[in-house]
Amino acid sequence: MAVQWMTAVIDFPAATYGPACAFWQAVTGFTLSVPGSGAGELGALVPQRGNTYLRVQRVDRDNPGCRLVLYVDDLDEVERHAEKVGAAIARPRSGFIVMSSPAGLPLCVVAAGGERQPERPQPQFWPSGHRSVVDQLCLDIPSVAFGAEGFFWEAITGWERRPGSRPEFEYLVRPPAMPLRLLLQRLEDDEHGPGRAHLDLACDDVPAERFRHESLGAVFVAEPSWTTLRDPAGLAYCITRRDPFTGTLRTP
Repeated sequence: MAVQWMTAVIDFPAATYGPACAFWQAVTGFTLSVPGSGAGELGALVPQRGNTYLRVQRVDRDNPGCRLVLYVDDLDEVERHAEKVGAAIARPRSGFIVMSSPAGLPLCVVAAGGERQPERPQPQFWPSGHRSVVDQLCLDIPSVAFGAEGFFWEAITGWERRPGSRPEFEYLVRPPAMPLRLLLQRLEDDEHGPGRAHLDLACDDVPAERFRHESLGAVFVAEPSWTTLRDPAGLAYCITRRDPFTGTLRTP
């Protein structure tokens, strides 16, 4: 199975949908393409150059969230293979499959279109002189499910899994054109429930990027290993000191 493209979908409750979409438009520097007012309709954050990889959706629930969509060249192969590697298939449909991972993370797999040379958007240059880009989806996984979850994501993408920069991290080696790296984070032993996901930004000046986000309405949560904030909908995300062009961790 070959993954041709990927998008992250950010789900916002109706009450915070407008402010949250405007926030992420400003954070990314992308153009916001918003659908009609009904729940379930997808909008898009469209870069000036490169393919769209971030989408927004209004949902009928109280909590925001983030999930992944993979575009593949052989949907039938995915359907035959997914349950064998631990997926729970919710809705197989013509053109797409809705499933969940062993830890309960939602995943949609879609038949890819004819485009075979997608372009990964480049980092944005900000007035303060630094650059940043949303370039990672972190999968937060309860410790009891971490092994099965790592096996699942490696199998479903076909990407090699490697140890991360800390003992609780693993990551998948994305092809060069892919816009998001998948990072697997093992949660503390006392954290239970289904897995969840959050977005990470790479930047070359964390204090400047944090200041920019807070001026746009983000709320600071924690430091120092990485900077955690919440957007206007209450969705947590992180600013990291990884290089915005290569994704590699920079030394302090």
